[in-house]
Amino acid sequence: MNKHQHEILIIGAGIAGLSAALEACYGGEVAVISKVFPIRSHSVAAQGGTAAALGNMEEDHWEWHFYDTVKGSDFLGDQDAQAIFCYDAIKMAYYLEHLGVPFSRNENGKILQRYFGGHYSQFGQGPPVRRACVAADRIGQAMLHTLFGECLRRKIKFYNEFLVTHLLFHKDGCCGCIAWDLVKGEIHIFHAKLILLATGGYARLFQFSTNSAINTGDGLGMILNAGLPLEDLEFIQFHPTGLYPWGFLMSEAVRGEGGYLLNQAGERFMERYAPTKMELAPRDVVARAIQMEIELSGNPYVYLDLRHLSEDFIQERLPQVKEMAFKFAGINIKKELIPVAPAAHYTMGGIPVNIDGEVLADGKKEAMPGLFAAGECACISIHGANRLGTNSTMECAVFGHRAGKKMASLVKKTNYLPLPKEQISLALEEINHLFVQPPKISIAELRQQLQVSMMQNCGILRDQSRLKKQLIIIQDLKEVYKKIGLKGIPRTFNLAFEEVWELRNMLNIAEAVVISALAREESRGAHYRIDFPKRDDKNWLKHTLIWKKEDKLNLDYKPVVITQFPPSERFF
Repeated sequence: MNKHQHEILIIGAGIAGLSAALEACYGGEVAVISKVFPIRSHSVAAQGGTAAALGNMEEDHWEWHFYDTVKGSDFLGDQDAQAIFCYDAIKMAYYLEHLGVPFSRNENGKILQRYFGGHYSQFGQGPPVRRACVAADRIGQAMLHTLFGECLRRKIKFYNEFLVTHLLFHKDGCCGCIAWDLVKGEIHIFHAKLILLATGGYARLFQFSTNSAINTGDGLGMILNAGLPLEDLEFIQFHPTGLYPWGFLMSEAVRGEGGYLLNQAGERFMERYAPTKMELAPRDVVARAIQMEIELSGNPYVYLDLRHLSEDFIQERLPQVKEMAFKFAGINIKKELIPVAPAAHYTMGGIPVNIDGEVLADGKKEAMPGLFAAGECACISIHGANRLGTNSTMECAVFGHRAGKKMASLVKKTNYLPLPKEQISLALEEINHLFVQPPKISIAELRQQLQVSMMQNCGILRDQSRLKKQLIIIQDLKEVYKKIGLKGIPRTFNLAFEEVWELRNMLNIAEAVVISALAREESRGAHYRIDFPKRDDKNWLKHTLIWKKEDKLNLDYKPVVITQFPPSERFF
């Protein structure tokens, strides 16, 4: 068996993981484990921009950004963390610029910024403000490649194409993990003082998704199996404009740069749903409006119209959108409408952490020694019930950076805890069981049944009947999963093992999502209950916690942190 020891271990190599690694390396020796080659992490898919109130295009202030983030979250975000985020975003934008991120420039040579939904001036009372820092429409690629290059320059160790299967715990804290080398088909044991999870979200629970295939909630699955809590899993954002029928992201930058939405009758239907903000209303509002138009017309999509924008403007600001529409749908966006529908895009819930990224063992205050989380797999909670566009890449950078800094301050004062032999034996037994059990069922079919049914029963519009039906489907699929086997399949390049393990996590998380959604009898942000269409602050202004004990999922709640902006009704 292969064994490794590192002072600090980062699991995940997206923007959050690499930002953490760059800060953590000032305090100790750092290694990064990634399921893919780092520049293939899902962060590379981010397109439109990263949020910071720089005021390069017109007056802007971090306090306006703070208010928009609070209101955008439908008042479920924790305002102490949201204030830190919006204030630090400005410093982080300049940090990234100095690191070498190739931002687009305005006529004064400053970072170019564009409009995005939910970002306004004058505490939501003024017109939209250009707050999204732009690198054409490839911000994720620009940030990820720059951070990875800097990690290589600082000689941070990488284990690429390793799937982490189990976290290891001593009674005094987290002390290591088990990983599967996807190329060689070997088990590796990692011993560490401090571990950070930056494993991304779980939008691949759904059939129609903008996410890459790797976003299967691996980090959350390990947390759930360890008996630790997860927070606000029911809040899943559907991006309004996924390219129909594949789900590829048509960036919100399209609407920020003047693109319109049209229904099958050629009407700009957002006039009926958000008369003052139109296509620049927050994503939950726009996605729900599109879904309602789809159900009214019976056609599975609406249209995005860019025909009125000039060729030069599109080439300068939206080159990737133009290329994707042509390559994947054969559409010339200067002459034709783009068919779009809401696609599962971002998961607001995750592993509960404090503002320094320390995982909360009880979901509330008590930190789990040695364990951190950042990025989409974590729930701080900045986004509450609905995330504003461009806040995610900046959240990854800001809170990855903060977590890395905290680990750097702790690592020399922390000792290696003994590795738990019994946990390792049980984990190896679990993995080996798969390789001695004959294959009897199709992994792909099982996965598809989960994704299709989640889309039908736990999508944008939910009710008790459909959620209960989905819970039964998931529990049946979990029974079928027990029959999966890999006997006779060589371990080298055994991608079936990866798919089986991902599916295990997906089934467990899907069950937790549905139980959380069934319990929340109100509509807030991305969680819309047809049978409870109103927001209910009296009973539901609180975060959901869910954890597994003796194979049963349990629910608890904790209050939302409100410091400055009391909840009020949202109008757009």
